[in-house]
Amino acid sequence: MTGIMGAWLISLNCMAGPTINVGMVYDYLDGDKSTYLKRVFNGGDSTAFVRVSIKEILYKADGSSEEVEVKTQTDKRVRDGLMSSPARLIVPPNGTQGARLLFMGDREQERYFRVRFIPVVPEKEDAFALSSEEASDYKKTLSAGVNVLAGYGTVFFVRPKQTRFDTQIENTPNHYQLRNQGNSVVVVDEFKDCASSDRLHCKPTTKTHVLPGRTLRFDKQPGRHYRFTLVEGRAQKVIEVKA
Repeated sequence: MTGIMGAWLISLNCMAGPTINVGMVYDYLDGDKSTYLKRVFNGGDSTAFVRVSIKEILYKADGSSEEVEVKTQTDKRVRDGLMSSPARLIVPPNGTQGARLLFMGDREQERYFRVRFIPVVPEKEDAFALSSEEASDYKKTLSAGVNVLAGYGTVFFVRPKQTRFDTQIENTPNHYQLRNQGNSVVVVDEFKDCASSDRLHCKPTTKTHVLPGRTLRFDKQPGRHYRFTLVEGRAQKVIEVKA
């Protein structure tokens, strides 16, 4: 299957301190929107100082990708891409703080970004507005136990301003194929591959993003039943496939 799967995770061996949760790993900015509110929850017992890092994901024809810095339009002195306001969050224990993700720039084609929420031990240059004494006290608080500094990376999809969905399906006795001929990502969600005789015996459920111009295909196996939800923006449709 072709698509974007999985999540990026930073983890240091620890058991106490700030513990953040960013909710959904995949977020989507519709064509008629320019801002998106992302909430960060801290379920730990220490304040979380979180730095937001954003890079653009560029996908190549062979399916590989690379992450690049978000560019600045020199003639307008504005970013061409996604930015976070604020770029640094202070999240209290059992509290929530929001980062507003703002897109500026070209939306003729769909664009993709990796947004990382990284808890840090604040230093003077981090611009968290802490004095040297406060930063030192915070470090001492963490060093009193075993530190937890775990951050998460999410994938942010910016749909074209003129979004168009066109999913072509080919269903033959031997295989099932879904081709995205639109200009925005479609999601094959909750994909289940189960034995026809016993729906309780299924392979692990998967979620696949099919980018524009890409194809998802699977071969039908005798005695198997396939079920998934096709998500095209705000529209969802449950599809069942029998071998």
